[in-house]
Amino acid sequence: MIRTVLVATTFAVGISVALAAGADAIKDRKAIMKRNGDEAKIGASFMKGEAPFDLAKAKAIFAAYANAAEKMPALFPDDSKTGGDTEALPVIWEKKDDFNAKFAKFGTDAKDAQAKVIDEASFKAIFPTVQKNCGGCHETFRKKKS
Repeated sequence: MIRTVLVATTFAVGISVALAAGADAIKDRKAIMKRNGDEAKIGASFMKGEAPFDLAKAKAIFAAYANAAEKMPALFPDDSKTGGDTEALPVIWEKKDDFNAKFAKFGTDAKDAQAKVIDEASFKAIFPTVQKNCGGCHETFRKKKS
């Protein structure tokens, strides 16, 4: 009897830990994507002339993107397919290699941009190209907002 209770308790704890891990992954990836969105808004304000160009902030945008690209693939474990108001589509897990490759390209492009941006003109030439990575991934791998 005690053995059965211990086994059942251990099993329940294991499930709880696994669910918590998936929830943490969703929370972490949402936080990273929010930061990317905030950075994109800064970049868009430079592009539109709504804010004065700031080279340090421009480089920080690309540094944040590179950081996100590095961390994001690990934040889509199998136990994070649902819950936490995730916007991730099942196709992520069906085409995991393609999904991870998109993050690798995003990271490479962001690092290249960070090195190449030296002024407002170079930022305006490079920023849209890096941003295309976001849209391309969101079109395939993210639920459409209603």
